[in-house]
Amino acid sequence: MIEPDDAFWKRKLAKNLKRRMGIRKPKDTFLIVCEGAKTEPNYFISFRLLSSYVKDVFGIGDNTEELVRRTIVFRNAAARYGIKYDQVWCIFDKNSFPEQNFNNALALAKKEDIKVAYSNEAFELWYLLHFNYVCTAMPRSEYINKLSSELGEPYEKNSELMYQKLLDRQEAARKNARQLLSTYSSPNPCKDNPSTTVHLLVEELNRFLNQ
Repeated sequence: MIEPDDAFWKRKLAKNLKRRMGIRKPKDTFLIVCEGAKTEPNYFISFRLLSSYVKDVFGIGDNTEELVRRTIVFRNAAARYGIKYDQVWCIFDKNSFPEQNFNNALALAKKEDIKVAYSNEAFELWYLLHFNYVCTAMPRSEYINKLSSELGEPYEKNSELMYQKLLDRQEAARKNARQLLSTYSSPNPCKDNPSTTVHLLVEELNRFLNQ
């Protein structure tokens, strides 16, 4: 994915001003910054919102705390050009990163009013929840094997088609994700494996779908 620079923000500002002429602005605009360079961005780019200017998605390749810091940089750069996002989200996984890194990222995001769609252990948990309720920890390789079995074809990590392939099962995934979170009486994201809050971002985006 192309990372935003000053030229990007200038182009975006000009494009937004042109599109807003005669168009009623949706309630919320989104800045979504992902840990993965392709897997997560490809999924969230596929949400067709009311107008293309209301959602910007970037895949950075950084993780946890550094990802949040770079999101702050992007948000501040946009603000310098008069672009204000109503919702700013970071998407990252627990994976094998130290608990302190993961917790620091969550704390920094909260301090900066940035929402987090995390997964413990991996983003593929969200995909798997479209097929089954998952409440047992497993390594990333097992997620991939199970997804391949459910899809009836090898799971391609950077696929641009996952949103469409899973769309008919999305409500089941949201229900399963909510149920999974409810099983942790005292939530501790860095230890709650498996768990995810990706459904929270999905539900926010769904409010503005172009149907």
